[in-house]
Amino acid sequence: MDFKDMEFKIWNGCDRGLGRCACGRQDKQLNTYDWLADVPGNTDTTDLVEVQFKNTRKGYYHNVNNIDLKKGDLVAVEASPGHDIGVVTLTGQLVKLQIKKANLKSADDIKRIYRIAKQTDMDKYHEAKAREHQTMIESRQIAKRLGLQMKIGDVEYQGDGNKAIFYYIADERVDFRQLIKDLAAAFHVRIEMKQIGARQEAGRIGGTGPCGRELCCATWMKNFSSVSTTAARYQDISPNPTKLAGMCAKLKCCLNYEVDNYIEAGRKLPQRDTILQTLDADYFLFKSDILSGMVTYSTDKKIPVNLVTISAERAKEIISMNERGEKPDSLSDNGQDSKKKPTDLLADADLSRFDKSKKKKKKGGKSTKGKQGVAERTNGRQHGNRNNAAKDNK
Repeated sequence: MDFKDMEFKIWNGCDRGLGRCACGRQDKQLNTYDWLADVPGNTDTTDLVEVQFKNTRKGYYHNVNNIDLKKGDLVAVEASPGHDIGVVTLTGQLVKLQIKKANLKSADDIKRIYRIAKQTDMDKYHEAKAREHQTMIESRQIAKRLGLQMKIGDVEYQGDGNKAIFYYIADERVDFRQLIKDLAAAFHVRIEMKQIGARQEAGRIGGTGPCGRELCCATWMKNFSSVSTTAARYQDISPNPTKLAGMCAKLKCCLNYEVDNYIEAGRKLPQRDTILQTLDADYFLFKSDILSGMVTYSTDKKIPVNLVTISAERAKEIISMNERGEKPDSLSDNGQDSKKKPTDLLADADLSRFDKSKKKKKKGGKSTKGKQGVAERTNGRQHGNRNNAAKDNK
């Protein structure tokens, strides 16, 4: 059979939803890449479903009614009290891994999915969402009137409008018992206060980091580990608070990404207080390039004098020689610097060479025009002289 006669059809796994084939970008933070979406029987392994609500809030539910769910479906899920409306973001085997990351130890935390959201459910949902901004403004005024040292950063209404979650930030312990009474009397809903940190707030709001990419806390990071300036010191990063701080005004989470590699590479370098002794002079460590394994030594302990850059292996070799009472002639091996300088392809290139060519063209054009003008004026004068001579002869 010829391949031209065969018909091939790519199965995309779904025909609806915000993310195509459950692998595309969605309209909320913490997008999940479901790389098992097109595997047959993936959803048959478990009835667990990941559902996302406003911003970064996610929940995990049992699909007890065996509803055919795809990524992007709006569903009504069990809540306390009533029901909530969310978007399906993940189904199948990967939900079990997400539950482990969320640290859900109790099975009681996993509730049920009721149904795919109906039009009446969506009407209540949009009506409740329309009240969130005004509720946040009024709740801030109530908290300020009570003199509470807290900041209400966001308000999220439940899908049926029976409950509202108030997200707040506070540096110290806050007694908000009177606040809950005032909020319940003002908005006539069940009140739930949830304290979040600065990093969680940045993830909920979203934004672009100094690296030019979307914030990690708004795209994939769910668990936040502590970050200290020690990670910056291991990586030889300048201890500038403005450069080390992220959009949340805390230390950047990405400082922990490569610190293990720097620690492992730093173990191969000699100690900072080790002095290298040669027949010429004593050398002190001036700076080190951790990833390339190169160290630079100076003959003065405080200022750069007679800098010599060698490899960490050569430095350890000299240290072992000094321990045996021997001194090499120089730091570099065979009297040559062992540092391999990278070749720069644009080292001899002049960036203004294009401008020079343009200037030459302009100058050449002006000189040509000037010569033409002189020639025309000369011819005109000669022609005028001839006419005058002819008149005199007449």
